[in-house]
Amino acid sequence: MPETRKRPKNKPEQSEASPPDVIVDFIFDDGLFFISISNLSDKPAYKVSVKFDRKILGLVGKDISALALFRNIEFLAPHKEIRTFLNNSGAYFSGGGPTKISARVAWQDFQGAKKVVTIDHDLGIYKEIGFIRRPKDGA
Repeated sequence: MPETRKRPKNKPEQSEASPPDVIVDFIFDDGLFFISISNLSDKPAYKVSVKFDRKILGLVGKDISALALFRNIEFLAPHKEIRTFLNNSGAYFSGGGPTKISARVAWQDFQGAKKVVTIDHDLGIYKEIGFIRRPKDGA
């Protein structure tokens, strides 16, 4: 009788893998702000869009929230992150950038099933964080 191998219970089969799960996050890194769109899952996401509840102005007054990046990403691979620079934190806060921001994220899976989530952010938590700018290797 041939040996039958059982799949470990903690590892899902391909058809059981989690559906796409997309988030928008604000990243604070050594005094610099970035906005990130990430697919946290093992499945690709399609037609990803982000709508912010307010205008987000970045470096030299550019409306970062209006970038094409946030209007439509046709394909976002599994575990992929796309990051854009927003501003340094000092300039962002002194320029009156919003601290409370909601991002409505919409996407589809391979079959066209739609998902929409709203993620609330409070950038005010970064206002008083100290940081040290370190030179990069080779600089």
